[in-house]
Amino acid sequence: MTTVLLIPLLLPFVVPLLAPRALARLTPVTALWALTVAALVLAGAVVAALGCLVLTGLLRVPAFAALGELVHPLRTPSDYAVLPAAVIATGLLTIGAWTLGRSALRQTRAFRTARAEADRRPTAGDLCVIDAPHPDAYALPGRPNRIVVTTAMLRSLGPDERDALFAHERAHNRGGHHYFLAAAELAAHCHPALRSARAVIRLAAERAADESAAAVVGDRRLLARAIARAALAGHATSSTRPDLAPAATAGPVPQRVAALLATPAPRTRRSMCWAALLLAASPALSATAVATGAITFHHEVEIAQGEVPR
Repeated sequence: MTTVLLIPLLLPFVVPLLAPRALARLTPVTALWALTVAALVLAGAVVAALGCLVLTGLLRVPAFAALGELVHPLRTPSDYAVLPAAVIATGLLTIGAWTLGRSALRQTRAFRTARAEADRRPTAGDLCVIDAPHPDAYALPGRPNRIVVTTAMLRSLGPDERDALFAHERAHNRGGHHYFLAAAELAAHCHPALRSARAVIRLAAERAADESAAAVVGDRRLLARAIARAALAGHATSSTRPDLAPAATAGPVPQRVAALLATPAPRTRRSMCWAALLLAASPALSATAVATGAITFHHEVEIAQGEVPR
């Protein structure tokens, strides 16, 4: 059982290899969904595996074995392996919960501050203009959704570039991309290897918004120029926007601009299917392994409780 539970802890390390390739071979929207679901499944399997290791170690302690109504010793590998594994798993779960809680608190405060500031300003439709000396623009989800832009950013762009930038931010709100970014942030706190997935998911969200905005604007070069100029304008100053608020200047801007200016490469159905299958293999194997380990653990507990013959 303990060996099986190691599989979900190791499989996230393949994400840095698979995620960029999946984004290159799938459409941005498909890649965004596939990467987010894969990251969440892998993260859930990691937490479940660590939880099983913690419970296994606890039930080796007489006091907890009595609470679990165990009449026989729980059959596990040597205590020299189980107890240290349980201690390490407890530490990892504690650290993950602590960092996730801090991140959630920080992001909640940032969203509340940004929302309060936007609600105090006059709006034109979904557009909210803030008088600020630093160029910035981002999509602010909520009821209703807002496009927040500073006066410095408006001065940095021409009229057509402003419209292109607004189309990009509206695509973020329309696609609910903040949910994907929040899911990626959650997964990143469950396993260190999933931090790379967080970066690729953010890039996929930006690429999806780029393609949606390009279809609305009808001019890929104009959109690429608007994104590049907005990124250059805001590069020298620090942004006050929440980390999970999508923005046209986020992610590797040169890579996004190059994708907008290049002729879209044809995607064959075969290459897309292979990319999707390879990406799905890791979370599927991880979920299977943790389910097998959990079922085995439950069966061993039943044996120790005397409910099943030894």
